[in-house]
Amino acid sequence: MTNHKIAVIVLAGGRGSRMGTDKALLEIEGKSLLQRACEVAAALTPQVYVLTAWPDRYRSTATQKSQFLVEYNPGSGPLVALTQGLTDISADWILLLACDLPLLDSRIIDNWASKLTEFPPSTLAVVPYQNSRWEPLCGFYRKQSLSSLQSFIDKGGSSFQEWLNQIQAIPLPVGEPEALMLSNCNTSQEFEQLKGKIVDG
Repeated sequence: MTNHKIAVIVLAGGRGSRMGTDKALLEIEGKSLLQRACEVAAALTPQVYVLTAWPDRYRSTATQKSQFLVEYNPGSGPLVALTQGLTDISADWILLLACDLPLLDSRIIDNWASKLTEFPPSTLAVVPYQNSRWEPLCGFYRKQSLSSLQSFIDKGGSSFQEWLNQIQAIPLPVGEPEALMLSNCNTSQEFEQLKGKIVDG
C-alpha cells in the first residue's frame, strides 16, 4: 500500500554504546539495519526520512528515495526527534521507527496503518502496547499532537511513556507476531539472536 498521508521517520542516532558499534550499520544478509527499516517504510509511503546528526555516514546505506533530516539537537532523545519531524514534515500521520528493529514486518505495519482512518480527530497517537508499556518507537503520531508534545517537553518532560499516558493515545494490541517484530537489539548477543531468527526462518 502507498499512503501519501503518512510519513515515516527512521531514527539513526548513531551511538550504540551498549552494542559497541553503530547499530544502524549492522548487516543481516548484506543489508544494514537502517536499509531494512527504510525498505519497510518505503512499502508504506514515498515519504521516508532518516533523522540523524550524521547524514553522510548513512547516505550510502539508506534506500535511494529516503530523505535526510539533520537533527537540531543531537542526543536529545526520541521525543525531541519526533518534535522536529512533526514540525518539518507535512503529513497527517508520522510513523516513528527505530532502526534497531531487525524483524520489522511490512505486512504488520501496513495493517496498523490501515486502521488510522477509524480513529476520531481527537486521537493523537496510535501505538503498540504490551506488558503495561507503550512501544513508542514503532508508533503513529498525528500532526496535531505537536502542540501537546512541545508543551510536555517545555515543562521538563522526557518520558514517552508519561506523555502517551497523558494524551488521547490508542493502544495497538500486540500478539506473538507483533511482539517478535518489536524485538530490538541493544547488545551484540541480542543482535545475533535476532539475526538467527531471520536467517533460519
